[in-house]
Formats: sequence, C-alpha cells, structure tokens
Amino acid sequence: MSVPTESISSQTTSPEVIFPPGNLWSDEPPLESDLHREQIDLLIRLLKWWWQERQDFYVSGNLTIYYSPNQKKSEEFRGSDFFVVLGADPQARRSWVVWQEEGKYPNLIVELLSNSTAGVDRGLKKDLYQDTWRVPEYFWFHPDTLEFQGFRLVNGAYKETELNPEGWRWSQQLHLYLGIHERQLRFFTPEGQLIPLPEQSAQSQAEQERQRAKQAEAALEQERQRAEQLAQRLRELGQEA
Repeated sequence: MSVPTESISSQTTSPEVIFPPGNLWSDEPPLESDLHREQIDLLIRLLKWWWQERQDFYVSGNLTIYYSPNQKKSEEFRGSDFFVVLGADPQARRSWVVWQEEGKYPNLIVELLSNSTAGVDRGLKKDLYQDTWRVPEYFWFHPDTLEFQGFRLVNGAYKETELNPEGWRWSQQLHLYLGIHERQLRFFTPEGQLIPLPEQSAQSQAEQERQRAKQAEAALEQERQRAEQLAQRLRELGQEA
C-alpha cells in the first residue's frame, strides 16, 4: 500500500521552533521607601552623566533579570536594585533577559537593604550572584542604618573589599570608589573627588563661564586704559615739542 507523499512530509518535518519574546516586562515589587527610590535614581543619574560619552554600558535599577536556561519567563528570575552591564547596548529595556543579551550578566550590583530584604540580600542573593551569575562585584547599602559592604569575586568566591582611609570601597569594574556622602551612597573618582550631580556640574560650568567672561572684560578694560594713557602721553609729548 502506497503512502501519499504529502503525508510522509507532514510526519517527518519538525515543528517550527518558537523562541520566547525578549521584551519581557519587569516584575519588581514597589520599593521600600522614598530613600530607596531616590538612592537608586541617584546612582543611575550619576553614572549616566559621568559616562555620557560612552555607548558601551547598560545601567538600570529595580528591574527584573530573567536568566532561565530554558528561556522561560516563569523560571529563574530576580530583581536587582542597581546594576551595570559592561559591553552592552545602552538602549532602554523593559527587563534584562540574559538569553537575549548574549548571555551577559551584570558586572556590578548594588542592593539596598531594608528590614524585610536584608536577610535575602546578605544570603540568598549573595550566593546567587557569586555561584550562578558570577557577578564580579557586589555591594550592599542600607539607606537608614548606613551599613555598607562590598565584595569582589576572587577564585570563584566573594572576598570583602578593603576600605580606604575615607571609608570608601574601590570598584575595579567602574574604576570609581563607592562611599557614603551625606547619608547617600555616591561615586568618587580615583583622585578622591566626589562626582557631582549633573545639575551641580551644569551650575559649576555656568559659573566658570561667568568668571571667564569677567576676566576677559577686565582684560579689555586694562587694555583700554593703557591705550588712553599712551594717547595722553603722546599728546603731552606733542605739546612739549
């Protein structure tokens, strides 16, 4: 008995593989307090301003990171309060989906502690970032108590980073210090300068422009006075002759 060709084709052809969407929405709960929200926004704004000439990093906060090896949204996902991925496109995203990002995980994570999350941040998340995500640097900061801790991945395990005399911790990933300034976690340059807020930097630049304009005006006035003195001297010499 012969079997129709189209029947054989329908039985042997594999079904089309359908990959899950990459634009998955973040699924993070509300932040603990205004302090937590403001701290996350502050870190994001500062780094974006400091690296404004760069197009090779992604920075975000309170965003879900999906990392299921089966590429399923319902499996294996966590939210990080602040994270930076180097070598990534800076375009805006709804979430960070590892299997759609060439397998990239964050290079640095900061978690903001609270009474309800501190245990998870110090335990489960620390183990996850160390053993599964292999995040090179992990910091945590408590906006209320100012508890500040940092770790660097060394030989597969987190080792506490050293404090410098100012109480800051160095980030090899960012090439910046992280430290507390006026009860907020801030960035400092390798030379120890506080990275200013974008608006403060704009005000400083405007003030510098005003000072340069005043100096230029003063220089012109001095030149005018010298010209007048020279002209007066020439007139006096002419009268004497």
